[in-house]
Amino acid sequence: MTSISSRLLVDAVLSVERMTFKEREQLADEVHARQPNLFFSVLVLQRYGATLEQIEVVLNLLLVFYEAMKTSGRAWPVISEDVQERCLKRISARVRFIEGLTPQQRAQATSDAIADHPEQQLLAYVFGKFGEHGLLGIETETEKMLMLAALNLVECIAETAPRTTE
Repeated sequence: MTSISSRLLVDAVLSVERMTFKEREQLADEVHARQPNLFFSVLVLQRYGATLEQIEVVLNLLLVFYEAMKTSGRAWPVISEDVQERCLKRISARVRFIEGLTPQQRAQATSDAIADHPEQQLLAYVFGKFGEHGLLGIETETEKMLMLAALNLVECIAETAPRTTE
């Protein structure tokens, strides 16, 4: 079951897009204070050769996701480095699986992964934003790291999502 509904995601996207630079800076400070490991997982992309423009794509994803988490009304735990590492291993295993597949098989595997994921909306949003910015081709190690970081944000949110007892 999804913890971040499509309505929450849309509201978060609109909220972040409407923010002034100062408001976005304040939101980034809040993310740094409340989810420092997620925040640093974006900043570290510079070490992998990512440009500021590329990092901004992933940072904007984080701001939107955090805003959705915040407005969900649920108490989210701080996502630890252990959770991030476990989620990254899961993503890496999926990536190794699709390596060597034909483009058609790769597209089907990606579609299936999204369909089976508890946070489908977030995954679709990541792929949409990466497509908008020409980053889906993943032709360089830097682009690979950008995608892994973005997918890991989603995976960590899915793993730590507070579940309701409805």
